[in-house]
Order: sequence, then C-alpha cells, then structure tokens
Amino acid sequence: MNTKPFASGLSEHAVTITRVADRQWHALDDDLVVGRGYAHPRPDGRLFVGIDAWHDAAFDRLAEAMVTELPAPLYTVVDEADAELTVGWRRAGFTVRRREWEYVVPTDPRVTGLEAVRPPAGVTIVPAGRADEGLLRAVDRAIRDEVEATVGWQSMPAEVIPRPEGDTVVDPSAYAVAAAADRYLGLIRVVTVKRPRIGLVAVRAGERRRGIGRALLAHALGTLHASGSARAWAEVHESNRAAAALFEGVGAQPMSSNLELVR
Repeated sequence: MNTKPFASGLSEHAVTITRVADRQWHALDDDLVVGRGYAHPRPDGRLFVGIDAWHDAAFDRLAEAMVTELPAPLYTVVDEADAELTVGWRRAGFTVRRREWEYVVPTDPRVTGLEAVRPPAGVTIVPAGRADEGLLRAVDRAIRDEVEATVGWQSMPAEVIPRPEGDTVVDPSAYAVAAAADRYLGLIRVVTVKRPRIGLVAVRAGERRRGIGRALLAHALGTLHASGSARAWAEVHESNRAAAALFEGVGAQPMSSNLELVR
C-alpha cells in the first residue's frame, strides 16, 4: 500500500492518496474518503481508468497519482453530456480519441421489420456457440485486415481493437456467423452482462450489399426477443454511416454519446 500526501486546499489537512489495491486508489481528507480511482484492463489489452471524487482537487490528485504509477497509454470513457468529468480528464492530460453514439435497438421482429428477412441464396446463419472456431478466426482476421486497409480501426467499436497478442476472438461462443459452403462471410457478436449489447456486425468486403449484415442482425435480435429481451444496445462510431443506417433502419434510436479519451 502506497501513501502520498498532496496539498489540497480542501481543509487544513493535506489530501492523502493511498493505493489500497493493485488497481485501486483512495483520496483521504482528514481520514474521510473524498475520492476513489480504479483501473481495469479490457479484453483488447488496453487499460481503462475511472475516478469518482467529491471535489476537483481530489480528482486531480487521484489522476496525478494514477497516471504516474500506471503504464501508458491510459484510456477512459465518459458520457459526453458530463462536461465536468470531461474537463477533469482533460486537466489530467487526456485528449478525445473517438466519439460513439449509443443506440437502443428493439428486438421484436414486428417492430424491426426483420420478421421475413432471410440470408441470400447459398448463405446460412450459424447460431452463437456453434461456429467452427478455425473458420471464425479466419473471417475475423480477414475482416480486420480489410477494415484496417480502408477506413481503419478508429471507425469500429472500441472493444474490437486487436489485443496485443493478436488474439482478437476473445469468446468464440458469443459469435453467430454467416456461412457459405467453405468459409464464413460475416459475423455478429452479442454479449450480455447487465444488458444485451451488440459489439460487432461485420461482413467481408466482397460480400457486402447482399443483405448478409441485415440477416445477421435479424437472427441476433430475433434470438434475443425469443429469450425475453425487449431491447439491445449498440455503439456506433460517429463516422460509420453504414452501421448507423443499418441500426436506424430497424428502428434503433440514438440515446447518448460517449467520448473515449486517451493519455
């Protein structure tokens, strides 16, 4: 446990920053906890940080301690409507890397208009948990290479950035795929923690505009509806108009925007 004093102006006492665990910090003012900081690695290998603090001074001291003791680069995500929090991270040297819109997506096929949607001839949808892992990894890698060669990964959801070791399919059971006779043409990933979230919908470049992405979305939303989920959530980068059009075309509504910041 590391303890460091900082002059704060919060009271006659100095604010003390204490590292209470491997990735957790407390800000103490006269033995009162006035702020907490934490860090957690995401599956893509990046380290994200967060701070809950009563005062700007406590926030700044926590941020100073964390950026000093943690390896760079560091990332954080804030609701764009929270201007005060965004300003706090900017004071700590963070800059805006990307903006994503969060969509709420209905799952009822009668609402989405996807009730009669089927994949094109010669293509079948393989449900989540049944995909061949080798073919899944092959299509994932092919799609990533195609995206990187064109618009780049800054246009894709934050959590699908390649991990440092190159293992980009973290949980194969989360993916449904569009399959041809000898290979996979596209994929969709749905993860449910507190609520179902569509983390990725992608199709091979040469197979686009055939309705494969729409068929994958119809399958995923239909499966969620059958399991009792009335809504799903998805994040779309502000520059990805194709993805926005896909979701808006099934009745999805943008609810908020998030900023990802990096130092």
